Amino acid sequence: MIDRPEISVIVPVFNEENNIPSLYDELTTVLESLDKRWEVVAVDDGSTDASFARLAEVHHGDPRWRIIRFRRNFGQTAAFSAGFEQARAPIVVTMDADLQNDPKDIPRFLQRLDEGFDIVSGWRVKRKGGFFSRRLPSFVANRLISSSTGVVLHDYGCSLKAYRSELLEHIHLYGELHRFIPAIASQYGARITEIEVNDRERRHHTSKYGLGRTLPVLLDLLTVYFLLSFGSRPLRFFGGAGFILGAVGIVTNVYLSVLKLGFGEAIGNRPLLLFGLLMTIVGVQLIAMGLLAELVMRVYYEGSSRTTYAIREVLEDQ
Repeated sequence: MIDRPEISVIVPVFNEENNIPSLYDELTTVLESLDKRWEVVAVDDGSTDASFARLAEVHHGDPRWRIIRFRRNFGQTAAFSAGFEQARAPIVVTMDADLQNDPKDIPRFLQRLDEGFDIVSGWRVKRKGGFFSRRLPSFVANRLISSSTGVVLHDYGCSLKAYRSELLEHIHLYGELHRFIPAIASQYGARITEIEVNDRERRHHTSKYGLGRTLPVLLDLLTVYFLLSFGSRPLRFFGGAGFILGAVGIVTNVYLSVLKLGFGEAIGNRPLLLFGLLMTIVGVQLIAMGLLAELVMRVYYEGSSRTTYAIREVLEDQ
């Protein structure tokens, strides 16, 4: 029987045929030096080049490299999600296949986990790439994400991270949410830190990331912010907004009623009347939406047997 690995390394791969031989040599050398049982879960995200053929050759020569092949390109988040589901070790490390992440940094990630942290995130202090095309947008995005989520990290976009696998069981990924895992895990009490890592020049082809990913990331940030703030209590968001707008509408309508009944003024052609009615209706709709969202969340938690808490450990007599 093959022993369960102690470390799982997840590597999404998309059109990296020229990098795979070097990736295998460098990553395997580092993992062998750890004196721990390990596996690599490489996820071919619908590559159109010879990436899968290269990965298949690696697997046949070293079965510790497990290969998952998607039917088409589903994106990096889906690749990480599939890797998390297939990983068998209590420690999970993620990295890119383009060799910009340096496998030699992995032992330092494991050391920080041994110090009691649940997530260790990489920080590319001397990041390669154009200032306006990559570094400046990344700086702004990291500041925005940190201030919005309350989890301050300098480099959310760095794929080189290490996790305790029990935390990943609580996290379901979609969209571009893989970069927000530390923020999402914070709601379960994860202890998070970051370390400086080596960011290397890309050896082959060009980067698949650019300014075009900015808008999807910002939209996913709105999703994460809502989930962290109101995910288990949506009525506080919808009900609060509905109460404010409804109150504005009611006050406006009362004011117009006083003018009509007390002073005999005509109000039928005043735009303020339409505004008051609109605010009242919108307020009632938002409150009703909040109540429906509460019912949906109740069905979700009860139907899926999920909890609104996460237990770190239990001390009890046997």
